[in-house]
Amino acid sequence: MNVLETPIEFLKGVGPARSELMRTEMGVRTFGGLLHYYPFRHIDRSKFYPISEIDPEAAMVQVKGKFIRIDGIGAKRIVRMVGAFQDDQGNIMEVAWFRSLTWIKQSIKTDVDYVLFGKPGMFKGKLQMTHPEIELAENFGKGLKGGLEGVYSTTEKLKARKLDSRAIRKLMEVLIPQVMNQITETLPGYIRSRQDLIPRASALKDIHFPANTETLVQAQKTLKFEELFYVQMRLMNIKAKRNKEIRGQVFAAVGDHFNSFYNNHLPFALTDAQKRVIKEIRKDMGTGNQLNRLLQGDVGSGKTVVALLCALIAIDNGFQAAIMAPTEILAQQHYETIFELLSEMHINVAILTGSSKTAYRKKLHANLENGQIHLLIGTHALLEDKVKFHNLGFVVIDEQHRFGVAQRSKLWRKNSIPPHVLVMTATPIPRTLAMTVYGDLDVSVIDELPPGRKPIKTVHRGDGGRLQVFGFMKEEIKKGRQIYVVYPLIEESEAFDYKDLMDGYESIARAFPIPEYQVSIVHGKMKPEDKEFEMKRFAEGKCQIMVATTVIEVGVNVPNASVMVIESAERFGLSQLHQLRGRVGRGADQSFCILMTGNKLSNEGRKRISTMCETNDGFRIAEVDLKLRGPGDLMGTQQSGIMDFNIADIVKDKEILIKSREEANYIFENDPTLEHEKLAIVKAHLSSIMRKKPNWGRIS
Repeated sequence: MNVLETPIEFLKGVGPARSELMRTEMGVRTFGGLLHYYPFRHIDRSKFYPISEIDPEAAMVQVKGKFIRIDGIGAKRIVRMVGAFQDDQGNIMEVAWFRSLTWIKQSIKTDVDYVLFGKPGMFKGKLQMTHPEIELAENFGKGLKGGLEGVYSTTEKLKARKLDSRAIRKLMEVLIPQVMNQITETLPGYIRSRQDLIPRASALKDIHFPANTETLVQAQKTLKFEELFYVQMRLMNIKAKRNKEIRGQVFAAVGDHFNSFYNNHLPFALTDAQKRVIKEIRKDMGTGNQLNRLLQGDVGSGKTVVALLCALIAIDNGFQAAIMAPTEILAQQHYETIFELLSEMHINVAILTGSSKTAYRKKLHANLENGQIHLLIGTHALLEDKVKFHNLGFVVIDEQHRFGVAQRSKLWRKNSIPPHVLVMTATPIPRTLAMTVYGDLDVSVIDELPPGRKPIKTVHRGDGGRLQVFGFMKEEIKKGRQIYVVYPLIEESEAFDYKDLMDGYESIARAFPIPEYQVSIVHGKMKPEDKEFEMKRFAEGKCQIMVATTVIEVGVNVPNASVMVIESAERFGLSQLHQLRGRVGRGADQSFCILMTGNKLSNEGRKRISTMCETNDGFRIAEVDLKLRGPGDLMGTQQSGIMDFNIADIVKDKEILIKSREEANYIFENDPTLEHEKLAIVKAHLSSIMRKKPNWGRIS
């Protein structure tokens, strides 16, 4: 057995009890697992500070000197030990200990040279260091230690078993000499040479014990490149296998339904971006490979009509199509929009949601199975086992990040030959994130809005400007416009938020009294039928103001609504603010978004608000969001572990990500089966990775 696969309990200093804790708290099971448990930062241990120059506010400092005395403070029971530590210039600082007092008393000697490392502070006017790391000066710098010292993540449970960062570092000192001759290369020599990478064994040693900043930077670059390269290789391998093994239906014809709708019933001209995307999807559908494409388009860019036209291609070829949305509101809106667009054509469109009645469901199930329903629109209800298609050929998954991968696979298995899959998102995904998470999908982008749309004007107002905002709202209502006022609803503080919403509704009702004004309210605690009634009232223009929670983030399309007021805007994420703003600006009139906040804003909150005021570009907003929040927050936990990096950061390491993708792409373009001798190590390492990870990539 390779020593790297040795269970961690057999490492000197670990044992059975500690090993169990390391498994649960650190995810470390083997020698190799510990080797890849990297420090999250490094401390410079090359510099020694004279006591006279130590800033008591400094983070951590290192001092060399001797204890001239050590005293127990307290009566019969010693409550602390205090030592006087003197450097070679004769300056003195106090050192205090409150635990392990017996060990301190027995082990620490006076007039012996020590190195102390710790956090300085002041106590009763004197410079003091509490519980510093202590090392004999004659041992300092020996062994693997370099000028920089790694700091490792730890937890309270680990610390309770004396497995703090220092203890983990000592385990690394024991581990690395045992495994160095077992570390093999995973990258071909030509890639390491071209990308200026160091040998893998050197990188793994230097990440834990770098001699200086230069060696640390080289180690980080090598290990980040390796990690990102194999993420790309894995995704490209999944894609290549899928194209080879999973045959899709061949949609050869673009027939009467598509042509009739396009030429006679489409109420507006498609943008060039929409035409380009439809051509890309049509080409995929005609190849015999299964379509697996991500369609990105900003709010209001016209993704739904693209999905409909592609569904008509499936119907022209004798297949059924399905559109799955994350909420009933959005599913209902898709249904109403598509039903109206197809009203003059002989196409049977149906809807299925959680609130569909039993009698309706029975009839729908029968008509779906015998092929009378051509297009089914719905929510998670489409995933139920009772829902059986006659011949499902094309699936659209809208706002796909809201569905878990396992959920999506249920829909994927509704036909003996997998249907073509188009996944859509109105949340623009930064290129770096798309390259990493969706590297196995083909990507299409609708990057222009329909003609005649005016950019939404966004402004920031504080609580002091509320009366001015009310005045502006009244002016817009006089012009015949409608207004959304949105309040946050965050699960952790639902009761507080609900009160916030109701207080806001009451203040608006006072400022906009009936019968001159009509105000609706919509929130998650309402019955679906009441919510539907209020939304319909607003959509039909029977009320001028809708006060709502984020239930209107997706799904409400009212072209006459021209103002979006977002209360407590600092409590929303950038992506959510952008989605909410997209509810206005759908008609030909100038639209406005007013971001209301308190007067005290964090730096991050200020950045979010200023970004919204500066740009309407969803992709630029997504880039800022990625930098502020990080990829894990953006993507959630359902992306099959792709975002769980050991060392890479796709925001900070953008250049390394691009280079790693270029190298992976070159390999798959020239030798997709990895047969060349120089790629043998790549093939072997990739196989070991694929064995350990579930192949969710086959399901979009």
